[in-house]
Amino acid sequence: MTQAFTRYPSLQGRVVFISGGSSGIGAELVRAFAAQGARVAFCGLRADGGDELIEQLRAAGHEAPFFAPCDVRDVAAYQALLGEVAAQLGPIRVLINNAGRDDRHAMEEVTSEYWDDRLALNLKHYFFAIQAVAPGMAAAGGGSIVNMGSVSWMRGRPNLVGYTTAKAGILGLTRTLARELGPRNIRVNAIVPGAIVTERQTTLHRDPAADQAFLDAQCLKIRLDPGHVARPTLFLAADDSDGMTGQHVLVDAGIAQQSVIS
Repeated sequence: MTQAFTRYPSLQGRVVFISGGSSGIGAELVRAFAAQGARVAFCGLRADGGDELIEQLRAAGHEAPFFAPCDVRDVAAYQALLGEVAAQLGPIRVLINNAGRDDRHAMEEVTSEYWDDRLALNLKHYFFAIQAVAPGMAAAGGGSIVNMGSVSWMRGRPNLVGYTTAKAGILGLTRTLARELGPRNIRVNAIVPGAIVTERQTTLHRDPAADQAFLDAQCLKIRLDPGHVARPTLFLAADDSDGMTGQHVLVDAGIAQQSVIS
């Protein structure tokens, strides 16, 4: 039997944009918001990246989301896409900054160009998406922005310095813009996932030893999946959390606790 989760009436018909929505956590976010009756738009790198997901949602009886390919590192193109979404669907009231990649890289191999690319892919576009949607969001009465972080920087994970530096920057971005945008009734929060089982992670890094290492480090002895991330994201997007801003909500089964006590 399928487990039933909370419905949020405030998300019905609300325009939601999700970056990096073609796979992994992003795809689950698209599914979750579509199931709430939101008007969902998302982007991904591949031109056909949204095809399978859109067909799945249609088959489930949900409104087909808007999809367009976009490299979020191209700020001008990305902001233009956000403008197109608002023109077609209405003002974006929920922005989920999700796109990013945790490619491994040894410190000695990092070039200046690669460093800039890591920050562009994992942090820079968050700010410029917020810059693009904030005026329309404010004019519509306000909204919610959710930035996807990572516990990797809290744990000091090696071979990820470009990624972890970017993800740590999301803390400052979230808290500063929560203060700056609060008077416009725009909330800015962050979800901080732990070790999430996705198709990409399974293909690249997952094996029984890795599973056991995560379980040993976590307080909760379960492997987390994208649904664990999507459900609290829905809460932060909905009016039910209208008193929350500037927060980092960890969804990590307690794995960051290890860094505190070890």
